[in-house]
Amino acid sequence: MNEVKQVTVIGSGSMGHQIGMLCALGGYETVIQDINEQALCEAESKLHTIMDRWVSKEKISADDKMKAFHLLRFSNDLEEAVQQADLVIEAVTEKLDVKREVFRRLEAYAPAHTVFATNSSTIVNSLIADVTKRPDKVVNMHFFFPPLVMDCVEVVKSEATSDETAALAMEVCRVINRTAILLTKEISGFVANRLLGALQKEAMSLYEQGIADFKDIDLICKKALNHPIGPFELMDLSGLDVAKFVMEQRYQETGDPEDRPFQSVLEKVDKGELGRKTGKGWYDYSKAAVTKG
Repeated sequence: MNEVKQVTVIGSGSMGHQIGMLCALGGYETVIQDINEQALCEAESKLHTIMDRWVSKEKISADDKMKAFHLLRFSNDLEEAVQQADLVIEAVTEKLDVKREVFRRLEAYAPAHTVFATNSSTIVNSLIADVTKRPDKVVNMHFFFPPLVMDCVEVVKSEATSDETAALAMEVCRVINRTAILLTKEISGFVANRLLGALQKEAMSLYEQGIADFKDIDLICKKALNHPIGPFELMDLSGLDVAKFVMEQRYQETGDPEDRPFQSVLEKVDKGELGRKTGKGWYDYSKAAVTKG
């Protein structure tokens, strides 16, 4: 098994920048790559804020923070970012065509030994790996949001993924202090999101039938089932656009009309009400205006 020295994360969004920080904290030379320079600047600023908070809470030392940022760098050049990578973790938008194009470019630029992982929350790696010449070195590493908090990674093999590749992914998770669960058979959505998806589907059905308001459904999940947040709050947290993409991808794979995105979700996405990141989704997160007397 090749030793991993450098990890490159493709995409600096809500998942990518935190995955990159985990890798740097684990002692890997880490590159976070994004074509958007402004996104990279924002990612670096967010990470400094989070790590400063960790230092103040004594979760890590100031020295640990300094060492991690010394190992971490940011790049808008994909070719440069992957030319010395031992592992590349793709964390771009949850759209199959976008991911396939990223992997085509990775194949052109990365060394022959480099392992490619996708952080997709639903898309199995075999739907992406065929654009490369190394399907045996392609694997799913599904981190959960937010990666710096959530202690779980689903590592998923396709029929082509080698045991060595899966073992490498599992070892990286161990080094970055994350609990990895190996799935040796592919299925869309893997385990966690299939369970969450079933809950979300039933919650949406109850809401659209007028059985209960979304706030009451969330409250029942928290009070009766002891869930930390309800399904509608979770959609707001991850983004309603992400929920829509996931449903669309599932429908494309299954052809089952029950897997199509719910009308209520489509309407909110059309209005730009994507959840916490836009200030409004199912819930309103905008701060009340201060009235001057």
